[in-house]
Amino acid sequence: MKKEVFISVDIEADGPIPGDYSMSSLGACVVDRPDLSFYVEFRPISEKFILEVMIVSGLDRDRLVSDGEDPDSAMRRFANWIQGVCGTWGRPVFVAFNATYDWMFVHWYFEHFLGHDPFGISGWDIKAYYAGVAKKKWWSETSMRKIEEEFKSFKSLTHNALDDARCQAEIFRRLRQKVIAG
Repeated sequence: MKKEVFISVDIEADGPIPGDYSMSSLGACVVDRPDLSFYVEFRPISEKFILEVMIVSGLDRDRLVSDGEDPDSAMRRFANWIQGVCGTWGRPVFVAFNATYDWMFVHWYFEHFLGHDPFGISGWDIKAYYAGVAKKKWWSETSMRKIEEEFKSFKSLTHNALDDARCQAEIFRRLRQKVIAG
C-alpha cells in the first residue's frame, strides 16, 4: 500500500462553478513540507466572470487574459509536480478548507484538460475533519473564525492561493497531531 501524501490545495476563481467560470489561481503545498509548493495563475477559459468574486483574490483579470498560463500546460505542470512530490511510493490526497469548492474546480480542470485527475476522488475536507476532532455538532461551528486556538494557523488568510494553502496545511497538521497523539 502506498503512503498517503497530503497536499493542501487552495484556488481562487472568478465565479461559482468550473466551466462557465475560470479558475484564476491555484496554490498547493505538501502538508508536512509546506516549502514543497506549487503556484500558478491561469488564463481565463470563459468570458464570464463576477467582478465581486475577482476582487476577493486581488487578481487583475486583464493581466490574467494576457499573462495567465494556458490551463493545459498549467494542469500538466501541476500533475508533474504532484508526481514529483509523491514519487512511486506515495499516493496524493487532496486537502482543503471547504474541499467541495476547491476540489470541484481542480477536478474539473484536470479531467477537462488532461483527461485524468491524479487525486482521483480522494480528499480530506478540513472543516469536516475539524468537526470530528473537536466534536462539533453543527457546520456553522466549523468556519475559519470559529476554529479553536489550538488548531488555528499563525498565518492569516490572504486570498493568495499559495498563502492560503500553507495556512490550511498548518491547521490540518495541528488537527492530525491531535488525532495521532490520541
